[in-house]
Amino acid sequence: MLRFRALAVAAALATVALTAAPAVSAPADDPSIAAALAAPARTVAVPTALLHAMQRDLGLAPQAAADRIAREGKAAAVQSALTQALGDRWAGAWIDGPQADLVVATTDASAARTITAHGGRATVVRHTLKSLDQAKDALDHASRAAAPDATPLWYVDVRANTVVVQSADDARTTAFLDRSGVDRALVRVERATATPRPLADLRGGDAYYIDNSARCSIGFPVTQNGQPGFVSAGHCGQPGSNAAASDGSSIGTFQGSTFPGNDYSWVAAGSDWTAQPQVNDYAGGAVTVSGSSEQSVGGSVCRSGSTTGWHCGTVQELNATVNYSEGSVYGLTRTDVCAEPGDSGGSFISGNQAQGVTSGGSGDCTSGGETYFQPVNPILSTYGLTLATG
Repeated sequence: MLRFRALAVAAALATVALTAAPAVSAPADDPSIAAALAAPARTVAVPTALLHAMQRDLGLAPQAAADRIAREGKAAAVQSALTQALGDRWAGAWIDGPQADLVVATTDASAARTITAHGGRATVVRHTLKSLDQAKDALDHASRAAAPDATPLWYVDVRANTVVVQSADDARTTAFLDRSGVDRALVRVERATATPRPLADLRGGDAYYIDNSARCSIGFPVTQNGQPGFVSAGHCGQPGSNAAASDGSSIGTFQGSTFPGNDYSWVAAGSDWTAQPQVNDYAGGAVTVSGSSEQSVGGSVCRSGSTTGWHCGTVQELNATVNYSEGSVYGLTRTDVCAEPGDSGGSFISGNQAQGVTSGGSGDCTSGGETYFQPVNPILSTYGLTLATG
């Protein structure tokens, strides 16, 4: 069995408040925190197909799904503001419970008291998110020479305030951790139960074909200096590869592609194509994309792909490193949404906010599984792209 060397989770977390506290319970020690908690919510128009998928995959009634998306929109705005207000005291946040409450982790007890005094939920933890991210960066750096085949995944677990390292072999994982020089107090080792793989058998979610052979799925339509195109997974094609629609008509060619390391690409389309701000809902309609605000851990997320259509679940962790047989991929988001080969490159979306493109995973949509996606904002930044929105 694996030997667990990190501090126990219970010792790392000290709960300050799990329910909203009355405003008189503690004075505000930082007006910026109070202002962050009052950040206005995003207005989200919820497509019917998304509500149906959330009802099916998350066990929610349509109204409950709509209410959850509204609460998550508010949580996203508050989280963004609190990240700035807390600065070096920030330790992450996540969505919790049937009411989709935002829980905020901080290393400063006085900041936690301010959060709870203004109706928020807070917990005091040992480690800042910055220190956990630095520990994960050390593992990423060590894996660049050779991805450890016995260690398929690691990620920052903000809820447990630790870096989780999955392992199929205790001795080899221990040797890898030693080589990385990571602070072992920041790490918890868990038994690996599955081996992730890129989902490359071969509007967002639609099928396309690479060099008349492999099939992947469109992530999100984009433009670059007015030229239409789309982003997808890097393992789907190489620069110069041709992308064609299901009817055989040429879409365009891959302009950029990275895999492993990252798993993203972009295809420039001909002028006869239009970058529509839509994702196929596989129910006869489409979801309109309005932006790309990142979903919180615990928040709902849905995926569109050309093999299995539309499926939903929740974000499990951000900034995960996945070690495929082809090499390590960094900065992925881990979800409990199912996917299968051919779904690669397809859209992940929360409400009307683009999240990322499908990379890989384990399991399938019959028995269940988990899927990783490459966040969309770094793809847009890398290639100088503009997301199609409406």
